[in-house]
Amino acid sequence: MSPKQKKSKANKWGFRESILTFIPGNSTYNTIRSRNARHGVMFILPFIIGFLTFMLVPLFQSFMMSFNEVTLAPGGGFVSKPIGFENYKYAFGVDPYFNQRLVEEIPRMAINAVATLVLSFVIAVILNQDFKGRTLARAIFFLPVILSSGVLPGIEKQNEFYNMMQGISEEIANSSGVNLSAALQDLLAVSGVGSGVFDVLFQMIDAIYDIVMASGIQIIVFLSGLQAISPSLYEAADVEGCTAWEAFWKITFPMVSPLLLVNAIYTIIDFFMKNDNRVMERINELWNRLEFGHVAAMNWIYFGVAMIFIGLSTVLISRGVHYYED
Repeated sequence: MSPKQKKSKANKWGFRESILTFIPGNSTYNTIRSRNARHGVMFILPFIIGFLTFMLVPLFQSFMMSFNEVTLAPGGGFVSKPIGFENYKYAFGVDPYFNQRLVEEIPRMAINAVATLVLSFVIAVILNQDFKGRTLARAIFFLPVILSSGVLPGIEKQNEFYNMMQGISEEIANSSGVNLSAALQDLLAVSGVGSGVFDVLFQMIDAIYDIVMASGIQIIVFLSGLQAISPSLYEAADVEGCTAWEAFWKITFPMVSPLLLVNAIYTIIDFFMKNDNRVMERINELWNRLEFGHVAAMNWIYFGVAMIFIGLSTVLISRGVHYYED
């Protein structure tokens, strides 16, 4: 057996090793990887307890509701009548908006997720440099997390002055008849530049507000990974004549790549859970009309699409992830 095959076999981690991680008195239990795994489980244990206590039963009820016709009972509560997959058939074949909005929103969220990861990584690399005012700059880039937690959305929806100014801005833009983004896009199309790439690029530009607002946590995560890289690695690379560009791809990016997967999953979930996307708007419309069965089915379809998207992203990103502490 070659050394590479021995290393691959030693790093193999299956169901048996996962169980032995929590059973004292075996060789797997005493490894660094097992110790880190136990620390990770202890870290998320409060969430697991909260999920089992408060969310497991409602989740099961929602799943069962998707196979029933649910109506409100006169004396309170609701009455369920089993109808099989009719709610799912309604979501896919009868509802005039759900499929259309799902097809439109998934690519938009995918583009925004990729743009958020790229932007947050670039900003984290910049903020990791040594310059005056670095602490203030980090605080500024973290402000979107605080604002998007409820303060700014409340201002946007409830502040009459804000709404008035937004309306005036839109009226001015419409009356001028000039849309810089659309005009530049038309100019590039006429010049023969590939339209597909620039369509995606201009979608990112138009959604720059949402992208910046969603990048705060990712910047912090990437920044923590960058600060964990030992300066001696860059010093050794500099002695060997390695350029800054080579050091970035040989040291910085591989060392931070495990956090890329974490941020990708977080970003996808964050965009899927936003209430301002059109799929959630349609689900909320049916909820207000008390169509609980249809809402439950659409929610589970939406959840399934999100899980598929997360699974595909995990498979693709995992191929480029480098682990150094297995």
